[in-house]
Amino acid sequence: MKVNFLARLVLAGTLLLSATACEKDLLNQLNPNLPTTESFFKTSEDAVRASTAAYAGLQGLGMYRRWLNFAFDLRDDTGFSQSPWGELADFTRFVQTNYDFEVSRDIYRDHYRTIYRANQVIANVPGIQMDATLQKRLVAEARFLRALSYFNLVSLYGNVPLVVAPPTDLNAIPPQGTEAEVWALVISDLMSAQPDLPASYTGADLGRATRGAATTLLGKAYMQNRRWAEAQAQFAQVIGSGTYRLTTNYTDNFRHTTENNSESIFEVQFSDVNRGGNDAGGGPSASSSQGGQRSQFWGVPGFGFNDGELRPWVVREFLQEGTTSGQRDPRLAATVFYNRFDLTQFPSTLPPDNDRGVYGSGNFETRYAGNPRNLGRVYYRKYATDYYRTFEDFDSPINHRVMRYADVLLLQAEALNEQNNPAAPSHW
Repeated sequence: MKVNFLARLVLAGTLLLSATACEKDLLNQLNPNLPTTESFFKTSEDAVRASTAAYAGLQGLGMYRRWLNFAFDLRDDTGFSQSPWGELADFTRFVQTNYDFEVSRDIYRDHYRTIYRANQVIANVPGIQMDATLQKRLVAEARFLRALSYFNLVSLYGNVPLVVAPPTDLNAIPPQGTEAEVWALVISDLMSAQPDLPASYTGADLGRATRGAATTLLGKAYMQNRRWAEAQAQFAQVIGSGTYRLTTNYTDNFRHTTENNSESIFEVQFSDVNRGGNDAGGGPSASSSQGGQRSQFWGVPGFGFNDGELRPWVVREFLQEGTTSGQRDPRLAATVFYNRFDLTQFPSTLPPDNDRGVYGSGNFETRYAGNPRNLGRVYYRKYATDYYRTFEDFDSPINHRVMRYADVLLLQAEALNEQNNPAAPSHW
């Protein structure tokens, strides 16, 4: 009996090995309940969810949540870095020996993640039986998001991979696009998006791309390509729309209590309700998104990492001219933390401003003036949360203003000046 049992066991094992040898992936099966492209894009609800996922890409670490601020703001004439993380400081000085450095890696990853999701919407939503107006709008929003992503990439890197459709072969290497080809796609996407986007949104849809956002970004794309007259025409549409106006208080542009206001053209929505990594809630609605991290990385010593700061000449420029009543420009205190009594570094005949709070711990001078390391240093106050709490963390609720009406007015002035027409017409 024992021999017979063993023989049967060996035979069963042999048969099992033979079967698995013929079917190596017998135990490596896909979950049949997971959604696929074929099973997902069926209803208008699916279309809206796909659109929301594309917006969530803007909240990635490599986009407006963290690293894009380093790639743009700290590389311009006003910002710089003295970060103890040497590789990060070098990145802001255009010095990068490791091309897999975390900052560049995340910028690439998160922009192409957003592009991939936008491509899914553009390719699949037109085939869904749904309300035609909503359908066109969602596709137009996706084109705007793709254009914004490529606008950033081509501005930072020049030639970049050009991906305009969902990949059919995940192992294929996408073709490299020239700068001209990428700009052509940006312009084409925005022109296609304009007619199908509304002038504004309400409720949970606040934060989605509007016609004004597409028109402003199109004007900026023309400016980047020195197409001044075409840029002027786009900005004139925004100015003449009557949709936007400058805020009465400059600080309203950088606080969570005054988001999506009259000056805002497009904002990336942030909140400190949901916390976590990429896609920790996500979407255009501020009630369902994760927090921003700019204020944590650029916060003053003791409240943030202080990886970014402003050059002192910014303060000196503000102090060159006061208000009509002889006071300091109120935008100065809203923009920076600095020692207003440091007359050696910041000489001025204007009276000091009275808004220098630092996270409920007393004014800036009281906390930092005694430290020689802070002499003449200037720190970002824009997007800081000192106006309502005593700390910074990795989840600030303040939206990132990507485009403001003030930008349009300044860009229009530049476009006119480039055409030797500095005296703007009444209609701009």
